[in-house]
Amino acid sequence: MNTTVRQGHVREPDTATTLVFRSGWDGTGLLVLGPRTKASYFALGEMPRCVTVRLRPGLAGPLLGVAMSELVDEVVHLREMWGRPAVTLMNHLAAEADDARLAGRLTAELAGRLARASAADTGRARTIQAAAGMLTATAKVPEIARELGVSERHLRNLFHDGVGLSPKLYARIHRVRGVLAGDRGEPWAELAASTGFYDQSHMSADFRSVMGVPPGAFRAGRLPAPGRCAFRP
Repeated sequence: MNTTVRQGHVREPDTATTLVFRSGWDGTGLLVLGPRTKASYFALGEMPRCVTVRLRPGLAGPLLGVAMSELVDEVVHLREMWGRPAVTLMNHLAAEADDARLAGRLTAELAGRLARASAADTGRARTIQAAAGMLTATAKVPEIARELGVSERHLRNLFHDGVGLSPKLYARIHRVRGVLAGDRGEPWAELAASTGFYDQSHMSADFRSVMGVPPGAFRAGRLPAPGRCAFRP
């Protein structure tokens, strides 16, 4: 999810790994964005054409062939993982003028690769997705482990390898994204309660840790100084 707030563009923190086809004045690239633990801020006018496919929890590992812990807060070329097929796919995508068809083609390529995943990878992905769904519903790790019939250690290891984040950080980023999506100017205590925080002070602390500014400053558009886009074909 990306947001435009007054004077700049915000790339929000995100638990997901995302594939991005990017085309701009400085070239074309097919890139992988690992999970983002912090928000980034950019000046308006710098953003190129970007078509993105956000992967569900647990699917990025089988698709990319690496542990997601290696990709946290990183942007890498897909060709580093797929080699020549990624270059061929990028060239096909570059010839597509319609963003919806471009996204459909990229999604179809991913679906084809997932269909060839091993049964073990598919099973791990299902477990991760089930756990992620319970985490976003504010369940605790011990409860989730018992529900899924695995140890807490196994669950944490699954998240480390398959998502790149600890379950605790995964839940924190999800809650902050809920604040960003749900903010309609209501009192902060109400927003904290509706997005799964224990109280307003916990919401403010978590928000500042991943967004770089307190909730009130963000709402008012007082953002950190913008940097340059890190995507480089």
